[in-house]
Amino acid sequence: MNKTYTVPVQTADDGEFFIDLPQEVVSALELQLGDTLKWVDNKDGSYMLSRSKTEWVLVETVSTFRHRYMVEVPFGYAPYALDTVVMEDAKDFSQEHIGEQIVSSRVVTKEEALLLCDQDNDYCIDWPDVDKTNNFFTTIADQTIE
Repeated sequence: MNKTYTVPVQTADDGEFFIDLPQEVVSALELQLGDTLKWVDNKDGSYMLSRSKTEWVLVETVSTFRHRYMVEVPFGYAPYALDTVVMEDAKDFSQEHIGEQIVSSRVVTKEEALLLCDQDNDYCIDWPDVDKTNNFFTTIADQTIE
């Protein structure tokens, strides 16, 4: 059974529009902060609201760069330049991004994703989860989906 609610559209101080959902709706849809909602225009001035089901996918990649170094060495000692580069004493002459290759992907829970976020970005362990999601996670709203 679909239940109908009428809620007023309000305007925030910055001019953005918003609605306050009744707690009954939040509970019925099992909504949580950060969830994506699907709006369907009923073509009669009303909208159908539902929770859009999504999942998180961890994609791991390797980026490849071509680096060039210009190293001066004594005449006849060209191999010294290789040591200078390996010891990270050489200045970058130029670099070019060759590409990014996907090496793995897998579906993870949001809890797993947040744990990985803490491991990979230990400086933000004390941040609220919503701040981690806003700063490090690519949501559907961030993407161009056609």
